[in-house]
Amino acid sequence: MIEHANERHARQTGENDVHVSFEFFPPKSEKMEESLWQSITKLAPIAPLFVSVTYGAGGSTRERTHNTVARILKETGLKPAAHLTCVDATRDEVDEVIRSYWELGVRNIVALRGDPAAGIGTAYQPHPDGYVNAADLVAGIRRIADFDVSVSAYPERHPESADWGVELDNLKRKVDAGAARAITQFFFDNDMFESYLERVRAAGIDIPIIPGIVPIHSFKQVASFSAKTGTSVPDWLAHRFEGLDEDPETRKLVAATVAAEQVMDLVDRGVTDFHFYTMNKADLVFAICHLLGLRPKTPEQEAA
Repeated sequence: MIEHANERHARQTGENDVHVSFEFFPPKSEKMEESLWQSITKLAPIAPLFVSVTYGAGGSTRERTHNTVARILKETGLKPAAHLTCVDATRDEVDEVIRSYWELGVRNIVALRGDPAAGIGTAYQPHPDGYVNAADLVAGIRRIADFDVSVSAYPERHPESADWGVELDNLKRKVDAGAARAITQFFFDNDMFESYLERVRAAGIDIPIIPGIVPIHSFKQVASFSAKTGTSVPDWLAHRFEGLDEDPETRKLVAATVAAEQVMDLVDRGVTDFHFYTMNKADLVFAICHLLGLRPKTPEQEAA
């Protein structure tokens, strides 16, 4: 315990680096646009490695994703990573999007197969003229230009993976195609993440595996999405949020505590990189970054 505390102190005082990245989704309305940019403005001074912008099933948010990425490039010093999927699109259509991002100045892409257009839980069918899966998409991206490509990883296995052999083979194909790192689906059991990381390394996969962390703004919403994606919700976590449906202030405090406990425990286990699913809200993420020892840079530091 003392050793863990010393390691944590070293990271918090800057003797060891902790790095973060953030995920946002493209806004659907003017009000959501305002909320998104308030969050970006709040989190940008922390200097994340990159910020990703999601992409709806079947390219349903293609234009909004592109516009959000373009504005981030134009108005901030952040490095945007555009999400891209294979769903309901031909190779030519996807390739056109890839080239447009390169021409825009984007150099980072998060390559995903994507959920079935009919919704999670339905059978996935590749477009007959499209990319078959994420590994195929990564290879296509890398053929077009020298993008830095991130992919997904699943500490509890993808719902469609029959066993760990299938899961790890799929990840290895993405790495062999040119993926630089993998970002995990969110999880709440750090022992499970550690076991997953051991499996990945034992399979000879050596790219960074970045834990995805979701602050719980709405327990019902997270629990519902977890059920669809095969993410387990421990009983102790559900108990933490019992009786708080009509008490947003207490719920917010509990959510901050839960996320901070998870992140600091991962720090104690040697994790130094984190990817936060912000839900376009900055407050909890900013607080957790503060606990990690990350502070907004002063103008003097930025000029140095």
